Amino acid sequence: MRRTAKKAKETRIDPTAYVHPTAEIDAGAEVGPYSVVGEGVVIGKGTRIASHTVIDKWTTIGENCNIFQFVSIGAAPQDLGYKGEKTEVIIGDNNTIREFVTIHRATTKDRGKTVCGSNNLLMNYVHIAHDCDIGDNIIMANSATLGGHVTIERNAIVGGLVAIHQHVRIGAYCIIGGASAVSKDIPPYVMAVGNRAHLFGLNSVGLRRQGFPKKELEEIKRAYTILFRSSLGRNEALAELKKELPDSIHAQRYIDFIKGSKRGVARERTKRSEFEEED
Repeated sequence: MRRTAKKAKETRIDPTAYVHPTAEIDAGAEVGPYSVVGEGVVIGKGTRIASHTVIDKWTTIGENCNIFQFVSIGAAPQDLGYKGEKTEVIIGDNNTIREFVTIHRATTKDRGKTVCGSNNLLMNYVHIAHDCDIGDNIIMANSATLGGHVTIERNAIVGGLVAIHQHVRIGAYCIIGGASAVSKDIPPYVMAVGNRAHLFGLNSVGLRRQGFPKKELEEIKRAYTILFRSSLGRNEALAELKKELPDSIHAQRYIDFIKGSKRGVARERTKRSEFEEED
């Protein structure tokens, strides 16, 4: 059993771990007992891999990640069309990946990469399927599950037991309530919940916690009202949004998101009952 590592004298590899000869493990990284690091894997400085974890072939993990026991990263995608082609998982820096998380490498039907950005928290039993693109500062709670080709933009929160359909997009700074089934795109800045998920106003608490200035919060609220609480059709609402808030980066984010939607965008329920937006 051969173990090789870049700057091996500065790494900590348990004697029971297996590291493929082509793997590169940077300074200060750690590989715990009975873990496996596969072909072509690259592990960045200061990353810690706990016991009984498998980092499969062609996976790149950045610096200072904390990967807990019984995690599986880089396994072949659950796609019947996949025939063993060389595809990748790319993970950024400072991620916390908790027990029993699974992240699959990509197919050849998209970019050939499953991507997970930096500063993310993936709680127990999270599943990220092939060809997903996960941004930065994202929280995915226990047992949240992504189908293939899902995009989650920065600073979003996905609640526990949430299932997100293939090719769905989740907008920046939104929050998805627990046990939701999401089959349409969820736009930025909102709260969404349900089976199937609908919008329930803005993610006001989350936006304030992110430090958005009052003026920008007002722009976001006005944009949401035009898009989801007016009687305007889609194209009319987008035109009105551009007219009323021509210089707003948040209005433009909405416009770009909605124009880029392929599955359609979730709408607000007409009867909101107890799910009321906070002021």
